[in-house]
Amino acid sequence: MTTYADRTFTPPERIRNFCIIAHIDHGKSTLADRMLQLTGVVEERAMRAQYLDRMDIERERGITIKAQNVRLPWQLDGEDVVLHLIDTPGHVDFTYEVSRALEACEGAILLVDAAQGIEAQTLANLYLALEKDLTIVPVLNKIDLPAADPDRYAAEIAHIVGCDASDVLRVSAKTGAGVRELLDEVVRQVPAPVGDPNAPARAMIFDSVYDTYRGVVTYIRVVDGKITPRERIKMMSTGATHELLEVGIVSPEPKPSDGLGVGEVGYLITGVKDVRQSKVGDTVTSQRHGATEPLTGYREPRPMVYSGLYPVDGSQYPDLREALDKLQLNDAALTYEPETSAALGFGFRCGFLGLLHLEITRDRLEREAGLDLISTAPNVVYRVVRDDGVEQFVTNPSDWPTGRVAQIFEPVVKVTVLAPSEFVGTIMELCQNRRGQLGGMDYLSETRVELRYTMPLAEIIFDFFDALKSRTRGYASLDYEEAGEQESDLVKVDIMLQGEPVDAFSAIRHKDDAYSYGTAMATKLRELIPRQQFEVPIQAAIGSRIIARENIRAIRKDVLAKCYGGDITRKRKLLEKQKEGKKRMKTIGRVEVPQEAFVAALSTDSSSADKPKK
Repeated sequence: MTTYADRTFTPPERIRNFCIIAHIDHGKSTLADRMLQLTGVVEERAMRAQYLDRMDIERERGITIKAQNVRLPWQLDGEDVVLHLIDTPGHVDFTYEVSRALEACEGAILLVDAAQGIEAQTLANLYLALEKDLTIVPVLNKIDLPAADPDRYAAEIAHIVGCDASDVLRVSAKTGAGVRELLDEVVRQVPAPVGDPNAPARAMIFDSVYDTYRGVVTYIRVVDGKITPRERIKMMSTGATHELLEVGIVSPEPKPSDGLGVGEVGYLITGVKDVRQSKVGDTVTSQRHGATEPLTGYREPRPMVYSGLYPVDGSQYPDLREALDKLQLNDAALTYEPETSAALGFGFRCGFLGLLHLEITRDRLEREAGLDLISTAPNVVYRVVRDDGVEQFVTNPSDWPTGRVAQIFEPVVKVTVLAPSEFVGTIMELCQNRRGQLGGMDYLSETRVELRYTMPLAEIIFDFFDALKSRTRGYASLDYEEAGEQESDLVKVDIMLQGEPVDAFSAIRHKDDAYSYGTAMATKLRELIPRQQFEVPIQAAIGSRIIARENIRAIRKDVLAKCYGGDITRKRKLLEKQKEGKKRMKTIGRVEVPQEAFVAALSTDSSSADKPKK
């Protein structure tokens, strides 16, 4: 051990920082469980499945959302080693969490299911790790499954990673077979962290969470120098200074320590309650004799999908603001700004990395803050150039310019689909129906193919993934990344009740898809909105042109109920009187749309599914 000013630190050459990257359901969290048991940091009686997945929503869905770190003691050839493991998410929406975790590591375990082989998200995460020059340890998991074909997939991995098939380790995270050998290989292959122990302190913030009792808990990886309790630290991007109340390690529960040295991963607590003062990607240094050059931070995440979040009860608006503030600390990729809607009241326009990210965020807000929320139909950011040359960015259909539009640009993404070769025709048809352009096709083996398409983001955020899975019997996997923008023929479709547009139902659609969206939404609203005392027309319009219409029939009272026989003129008089009343009511009446109708119409937006486009 090396000692600085009577404080003991682990020497960097005995530290290994690594993460596990894989596709969803390939066994990351289960492998982490076996590592926790093998190293003895969790007692058998306290052990549970998915130990590092702390949120209820992670355990219910069986997915990892937040990257978690843990310090593990290990011995190789009689020498003590400290392993820092970071368990990362596998879903495409949480790639940002993975990229942050990779910054804190020197190596990565590439985990592949021996029954399914490499999937699209595995490839995406592998390329992220290779960009950061991480040492890759290829591993096949689930070798105990009857359907496992380790030899075939070992050759596939070797072809992609550029190693020998015999170098691919084989483990079963479920039974624990091969995990001990895997940890030994991690110690041998992953390089030790490099840093100057005598330089001014520099540590990278790679995650932070909000604790109700202790304030902001910041997770760091020390690059140079040391971080010790009770010293004053400085956040280099914001310039804020704080006193360190506690410094510690996570093993797997937080444990206070004497400090953190070069290469160590741990947490800081400063007692700060303001979530904006602990920015992910910032560099922490000492206030006195601190570093002058910050570490290279992370690329700021750019929202791909926008949606409005509104409280059902308007009085919960301040609670929603506070909940979003706290959630943004745990989730640096979430952006939001206040907005108002004539139909829904006060709320926030939120930016997300994808539909799952939106769903998880809404779920967490409802659970953790006890809120009841409505989310509007998701849409992407459009760049509109008006006739007078003024540019405008549109994140909400209500911001669509009223004058003449010269050009409209929409974001496009590069889509990678991996699937068995028998489904190539089906996938091509689906992608072409969604305005996709084929960029290339490669056979990874005789039975597996990789298809690359350029597609508008708006076409894949709704139900593309579901359609892809159903057409390929669940075998296809999908990954996408930003690829700039392209000019498109887009229009704003307004949904009007009684001649008044309802902004919550408006949408920006491709010209060829506008009619199907208008008819589908009008039909849906006819079923959802209760009948009034007068007839209500539901219309879909592009500008002043009506493209679809449905009518909600009026509730009729039988005014002739008491007319038994008698003169026909009396009956006509009563009917005319009723007709006049209905006409007057129609001119002054307002249609009240119940909240349930908004929720149902916006949450089950299945329009335009696989409609062919020219």
